[in-house]
Amino acid sequence: MISLSAAQLDLWMAAFLFPLARVLGLVAASPLFNNRAFPARIRLGLGAAMTVALIPALPPSGLTVGSWPGMLALVQQMLIGIALGFSMRIVFTAIDLAGELIGLQMGLGFAMFYDPDNAAQSPVIAEFLGLLAMLIFLSINGHLMMLAVLGNSFEWWPVGADLFPANGWAAIARWGGTVFSAGVMLALPVIAALLVVNIALAVLTRAAPALNLFAIGFPVTLIAGFVMLLLSLPFMAPSLERLFDYGLRTLAQLAMG
Repeated sequence: MISLSAAQLDLWMAAFLFPLARVLGLVAASPLFNNRAFPARIRLGLGAAMTVALIPALPPSGLTVGSWPGMLALVQQMLIGIALGFSMRIVFTAIDLAGELIGLQMGLGFAMFYDPDNAAQSPVIAEFLGLLAMLIFLSINGHLMMLAVLGNSFEWWPVGADLFPANGWAAIARWGGTVFSAGVMLALPVIAALLVVNIALAVLTRAAPALNLFAIGFPVTLIAGFVMLLLSLPFMAPSLERLFDYGLRTLAQLAMG
């Protein structure tokens, strides 16, 4: 008969729960795994499977879950996983911002679509760019690289170490500015073209006051926006790849401290 002591059970629970907290934090905050299309049970099972795969390569932490240091370490691992997932969430937020800017300039700001991922209304252009970005992210195996960084984070930042140093939090703060800069840069070609179209319409209205601007302005702006969006799509994919590369580098820099 196999007999287990309380100390052995504590060690086994600590070996499983501490990595599980970090993995579930990443699953809860990352742009792919926290999609509402995945049921909570599927995400929980995926996190448990990844944890089981990581356990043989992890050194013992020397902490027990029932102690106060163990409880603090459990919360710490959850925060580390959330921070890692949040650093990649910023990339997709920048893409959503670009879609909102393009839709606003095209006059499609009123065309809203229910986004089940965010449980809110979002512009249709932002939804289109978000789906395009997700497909590109999967095509370059970004989800696998994100999981590789998660696995290496246990080596760079083992269980029981202090929380992220100031350099790690500063990297998150600097990376947060990318939401605005990258979003504007992605939308800039379409915005610039629509600005030229609006200036041309203003000159045309000035030259011919009897012309009904509202009757022709919206269709012209809409057509010009779609044409520019179609022409800029081949150049948008390399820009998104570079943005994902920067996001993964920031993810690794955060994990390494």
